[in-house]
Amino acid sequence: MSLNKYNQIYREISNDIQEGRYEKDDVLPSEHRLVETFDVSRETVRKALNLLQENGFIQKMKGKGSVVIYDSSMDFTVSHLTSFKEIQQLKTKKYTTTVAELEQYPAEQFPRVMQALDLSPEDRVWQLIRQRKHGGETHIVDMDYFIVEMMPGLSATVAEESIYEYIEKRLGLTIAYSHKEITFDTMTGEETELFGHSVPPYVATVRSVVHLNDARPFQYNISKHLASEFKFVEFSRRFHGEC
Repeated sequence: MSLNKYNQIYREISNDIQEGRYEKDDVLPSEHRLVETFDVSRETVRKALNLLQENGFIQKMKGKGSVVIYDSSMDFTVSHLTSFKEIQQLKTKKYTTTVAELEQYPAEQFPRVMQALDLSPEDRVWQLIRQRKHGGETHIVDMDYFIVEMMPGLSATVAEESIYEYIEKRLGLTIAYSHKEITFDTMTGEETELFGHSVPPYVATVRSVVHLNDARPFQYNISKHLASEFKFVEFSRRFHGEC
């Protein structure tokens, strides 16, 4: 197998937690039971449990065992680079995607995008606007800018499915990392049209520049969420080592 045994166990249990087979406050099977289930040593099980604890899935409690602390109600995490389709596969609250616009423009029309993607004024970019709807109402508006030369075949069909899947599986590129910032802004007239009437009339805006594994920036994303629906949840663990 390509993964170490403890990594295999970690992946299986973390998937079970994210998919709801173990819920928050559930207690995982005992170390002895896990040793029998996975046919491994106690040391291997402990390595897997330590990794689960380090990554915010469980907390080991004396006299109780490994308690699930992962909050599956979190809708979006800003520290992981995940496509909307991948997030949807792990959530019970389902959205539909509608492409409101997919057009090409000279990069000079979007100075911030041009700078972030290291483009010349005459380079062309796709402007893609998608509405993420739940119960018939728009909760999220994603505005994306991609380099046309890199993705000449981008289409509305691809945009409604998964652009990241298209990039990685069809174009053979590897998406590596991103830089993000979060602000809270008053809705513009265009946003009011896309979201509809909202109280309060504010959006949580997540801006990100996404890079390939060769460090090339390829995407500028502006993801706008209804302020009343947006919840930023992140897991942090204190390091008890030397400062």
